[in-house]
Amino acid sequence: MPYTLPELPYAYNALEPHYDEQTVRIHHDMHHKAYVDGLNNAETKLAEAREKGDYALIKHWEREYAFNGAGHVLHTMFWNNMKPNGGGNPTGQIADQINKDFGSFENFKKQFSAAATAVEGSGWTVLCYNKMFGKLVVLQVEKHQNLTQWEVCPLLTVDVWEHAYYLKFQNKRAAWVETFWNLINWDDVNNRLNSALK
Repeated sequence: MPYTLPELPYAYNALEPHYDEQTVRIHHDMHHKAYVDGLNNAETKLAEAREKGDYALIKHWEREYAFNGAGHVLHTMFWNNMKPNGGGNPTGQIADQINKDFGSFENFKKQFSAAATAVEGSGWTVLCYNKMFGKLVVLQVEKHQNLTQWEVCPLLTVDVWEHAYYLKFQNKRAAWVETFWNLINWDDVNNRLNSALK
């Protein structure tokens, strides 16, 4: 069954004024769709390689599979990590875990924002629960798949590829990251943490 582009959980203009409708449309309908299409293509090519027993291009197609698959997963989470009238301070389990692992929400917010602003090139910053470490970690992700850790469950992610913010913020990544705090869907983050802790 081919992968499909998921519908947004809100209208294209629902995140205004923090996230403009035109950027959301382009980001979702073109960029995210390109990763879904790339994932489907890579999976098809890997199936063809298995059928033919021809693995001459295995390195290429495995790379494409990782890049596009991770891009699809991160974008899907990104849309759900935001909501209209979002933001504010976290509550519930995620608030307790942030205080435990970072000392305070302000400490976490500063670290997450600094990491997001400093991602080299294009990529993401992701708050994860590392099951092996038993704590929250902030990871920078170059592209969609580089610099990640095993045993982590992603909880909250901000896209810092320029296509995520360039229409409104041009090259001002730090301004986009600061605005992102007004969009966070802490209910979604809590649900992800609760699943990770099971």
